[in-house]
Formats: sequence, C-alpha cells, structure tokens
Amino acid sequence: MRTPPSPPYIGTAGWSISSAAASHFPHAGSHLQRYAQVLGCVEINSSFYRPHQPATYARWAASVPDTFRFSVKLPRSITHERRLRDCAAELDRFAGEVMQLGNKLGCVLVQLPPSLRFEADVAAEFFNTLRQRFDGMLACEARHPSWFAAGATELLTMQGITRVRADPPAGQPGPHVPTTAVAYFRLHGSPRIYYSDYSTEYLAALATQLAQSAHPDSWCIFDNTAAGAALFNALELQCQLGGNSV
Repeated sequence: MRTPPSPPYIGTAGWSISSAAASHFPHAGSHLQRYAQVLGCVEINSSFYRPHQPATYARWAASVPDTFRFSVKLPRSITHERRLRDCAAELDRFAGEVMQLGNKLGCVLVQLPPSLRFEADVAAEFFNTLRQRFDGMLACEARHPSWFAAGATELLTMQGITRVRADPPAGQPGPHVPTTAVAYFRLHGSPRIYYSDYSTEYLAALATQLAQSAHPDSWCIFDNTAAGAALFNALELQCQLGGNSV
C-alpha cells in the first residue's frame, strides 16, 4: 500500500470516490483503502448522526497506512441536543468507540449549532470533560458570534482547543483569530455552500498559507461534497503543496 503524503493533512468529509474522480485513485480495494493511498486524512461526519461500533473504527484503522489520520465529528446528541451540558455518559460512549482508531485518531471535531451562545462556565466544564477523554487535537467550529469574542478566545486558548477556520465563516464577525498554533480549515464551498468549487487561485493562496503555517500538522478538510468538488479541490491543493498523485 502506498504511503500517503506527510502533513499538512489534506482530505475531504467522507471518503466516497465518484466515478469522475476514480482515475486519480488506485482501482483495487475499498473506497477507504483507495482514498488513503492518495490523501493523508479524512473527516468522519457520519459519527455526528449515528454511533458506529468499536469494531467498525478498528476495521477502518486497519485499512489505512500508519501515517493516515482520522478526524471524527462529535455526535449531535452532545452538541445540539444536550448543548454541551451533562454529557459525560455520551462522551464515554463516544470515546469507547473512536479510541479503536488508536494513534490514527488525529482530531476530534466539535461543531456547535448556530443558536448556541457562549457561556463560559458551560464551555469550561464541557472542554475539561472532553479533554479528560482525549489528549490529542481538539477542534471547535462555533457558529454563534459570541464564540468569537475575547472571553471565548481566551478559554479556547487556555484549553488548547483549535478554533476552526471555516469558509464561509458562519457567525464570525471579523478576521479569524487563532487559538492554537495548529490550523484546522473546513471549506464548505462558497458562494454556494456544499456545492461550489474553489478556484485554482484560491487554492494557490491557501497552499502558500499552509506552507507558511507556524505548525506543520495543520489540517484542511473540503466539505463541498454535494457535487463532487471536494476530492478535486483536495487533490489540487495537495499538488500545489508538492504532493504526488496517482
């Protein structure tokens, strides 16, 4: 199995390979096996909607090279239903599942609903509880303006939580303010969210930004998957950064 590129980690939300993109990937193996021979990471979004068996995570981990990394999205039962409150039991269940990825678990992604305001006490208790279960990278994509104020920035910085750099930047009233040295880009497509392709010029500027990042282990996830643009954008960005293609 071919070893995927080294960081920065570039990938897509999910590992489905469309017929249009199939020629860029090996023909043998499952979609995940084929994907992981070309790109270095993937974001699991299905975990947001439903739990997966520990054995499923273990099988996924066994399907990819040692250098490959997964980012796993926290369940909506925690972020959208319990709204970060009293969720220790749900976090225990989630941790018991995703820890089967072993050292291939690269990040846990927390995406918050647009209606969820920042409350310092609630956020501090939640991230403390989360950090007790995951000592690796944690990333937060908040979408209410209050999460971009000074208090939230201070808390995320103190807790070592990476503020997601999203496009379009929902809820963000001004320029992006990082909270850790490592970056996590989530590119949803603009102007049409989930559909729009990113131009070569945009990707070239992004490649320069990633190449100059203060931290080599930055992430860039393309979530513009609805019309199949994500894979092509990820492959082009990887090429801009000097990566190989199949």
